[in-house]
Amino acid sequence: MYGMIHRAARQMIRDSNDAEAWVRVLNATGLEDDAFISAQVYSDEVTFNLIGAISNELGTPVPDLLVQFGRYWVAFAASSPYSQILSLAGDDIATFIGNLDRMHASVKASMPGAVLPSFLLVRADERSLQVAYRSPRQGLEPFVLGLLQGLLEHFNEKGDVTEIGPSQDGVDFLIRFAA
Repeated sequence: MYGMIHRAARQMIRDSNDAEAWVRVLNATGLEDDAFISAQVYSDEVTFNLIGAISNELGTPVPDLLVQFGRYWVAFAASSPYSQILSLAGDDIATFIGNLDRMHASVKASMPGAVLPSFLLVRADERSLQVAYRSPRQGLEPFVLGLLQGLLEHFNEKGDVTEIGPSQDGVDFLIRFAA
């Protein structure tokens, strides 16, 4: 994964805990604070160890932490230098999700070693969106659930997100808009 994910995790801990919580996470992982370069690709092992250490530090099960982190990620990215890229992806949630793969392609161009997921807008109507998530990584579905919840908030939409199950090569999610 790439360093911006690590920087977001660091900021989430710093925003919601005392400064020592982050130091304890670093100590548990053997990482140093200068190991969080935004545009650098890191092994999945480093990222999953980081998530595990944060889970242990906060006493939050990994799936719940990943949902929280997915929601946090959207706000973090929107306030980062990547905000311009995000704003180009669309002014509403359906357009944005429909352009996520294009946005990821531009990120991949600057970081060729990055392994980025794919998102496909399977179905869209005025009441709901069906989103197909594809990734070679296993176990990040709770993060995607949180991302989609964060996108609802980002676009000032009310609704809920559910995982509707596995599909060809991935997992589908349903976003239902509140009436």
